[in-house]
Amino acid sequence: MPKADEGSLFVSEAKVYPRSINGVFQRWRWVFAWLTQIVFYGLCWLPWNGRQAVLFDLDARRFYVFDFVLWPQDTIYLAVLLVLSALALFLFTTVAGRLWCGYTCPQTVYTELFLWVERKIEGDRSRRMKLDAAPWGVRKLGLKSAKHGVWLAVALWTGFTFVGYFTPIRELAVETLSFSLSGWETFWVLFYGGATYGMAGFMREQMCKYICPYAQFQFVMFDQDTLIVAYDEARGEPRGGRSKKVVAKEQGLGDCVDCSMCVQVCPTGIDIRNGLQLECIGCGACIDACDQVMDKMQYPRGLIRYSTENALKHRSSRATILRRALRPRVLIYSAVFLVALTATAWSLATRVPLKVDVQRDRAALASEADDGSIENAFRLQLINASESERHYVVSVAGLDGIHLAEALTVSVQGASTAAATVQVRVAPGAAGSGPHRIEFTVTDQADPAVTVTEDAKFWLP
Repeated sequence: MPKADEGSLFVSEAKVYPRSINGVFQRWRWVFAWLTQIVFYGLCWLPWNGRQAVLFDLDARRFYVFDFVLWPQDTIYLAVLLVLSALALFLFTTVAGRLWCGYTCPQTVYTELFLWVERKIEGDRSRRMKLDAAPWGVRKLGLKSAKHGVWLAVALWTGFTFVGYFTPIRELAVETLSFSLSGWETFWVLFYGGATYGMAGFMREQMCKYICPYAQFQFVMFDQDTLIVAYDEARGEPRGGRSKKVVAKEQGLGDCVDCSMCVQVCPTGIDIRNGLQLECIGCGACIDACDQVMDKMQYPRGLIRYSTENALKHRSSRATILRRALRPRVLIYSAVFLVALTATAWSLATRVPLKVDVQRDRAALASEADDGSIENAFRLQLINASESERHYVVSVAGLDGIHLAEALTVSVQGASTAAATVQVRVAPGAAGSGPHRIEFTVTDQADPAVTVTEDAKFWLP
């Protein structure tokens, strides 16, 4: 293990050169890598109702998510999203460890993408190690320049795409090609691109080991029945090299041939045979490598496998592992998650695409109108959360004979706001002096089901 100098807080570690591997879990990693990147790079280009499908328009303070138009008043959905994410984190980690880290985490996905570029240009593990150890020359400079050129291109495209979720991507493309990007757009393209380049190209496993907060507290959510990548020590030890013709038990050996393939393919450079470690991201690369070695040795697969500590200890069957997965804490997490998810989905499905805010004119509590009635002035702020123009009829109730001075219909453009000042009148003897609760009702002229009622106070002298 690398050691720090006495009194130093920095630990110098050898560079990790992961070896490429093919197998079931590696194929699944690439499936999820493709899915996540197709969504990330493609969603901002998807047209929807005359705009892009997902757009966070900070200037206009509107978020477009497919058919939904969300306003600052909808921050409750952001809070719910964070709660759902936390519940999902607890649930999936309790059941199956760091599957998020191994298969869909952006750090893992981009590291794998950058490693693929590195392998295509510099070669696999041994060739990369030799290249790094070789003195600088024309060949090394050319290979390194080509690799970093591709890395930078991917990183900048990633930064461009990220900004494209806040500035319409097509407008951003035109601005980029005409060199007319604003200062903030340029900053965020370079910042996000630089972060991608640095973290996926250089920091890699250091992010997972030392920086990512999830890695630091993951073990709090583990228990003896959490599914993890595990080495079957009882079967594998004592380890040692041998010929295929040798009968391991006759030589007093376990199934592990000590080939170190599990270490060579690990993206964080750990030895899974030393037990569960914080650095393990649960990607299953060591499982694929070990299974291939077991096939060559004609031994059963599964020396390294997804299992649980209880299963390894008690030699449990797969059915027992699945049965113990449905333990109380998992059921509680699942129930709370499903309830919250269902409630959120119901709230979005029944969401009224209209928001109304009513404020009474505080400059004057009340005044006398020309007809002798008592008049209060109110200001209505209407938000049309749909994407087509709407016409809203305003009415008032709550006191005998209360009415608007003039009939009012407010037109609001799609995904826009409009304000209107209304005069509300009531006969002097309708109620005692002081504030009285009244209700404003705003109804969509074309769709009466879209109705919002807001309370206000009417002041009588």
